Amino acid sequence: MLTLAGVQRVYLASGPTDLRKSIDSLAALVQESFGLDPFSPCLFVFCNRERNKLKILYWELNFRSMK
Repeated sequence: MLTLAGVQRVYLASGPTDLRKSIDSLAALVQESFGLDPFSPCLFVFCNRERNKLKILYWELNFRSMK
């Protein structure tokens, strides 16, 4: 389950994004184009050209898998 209690900011991409991009490609877009850290406690929201679909990038650290 996704908990959004720790989200500090929400960033909306202003233009259309190809939603066929993978998570890695979206993270690279956040880092290179926006100059932001994709691992920060923020939501990065992208939409397609028709603006009828969204893709949200959010890094949630899972402490259970770090044993």
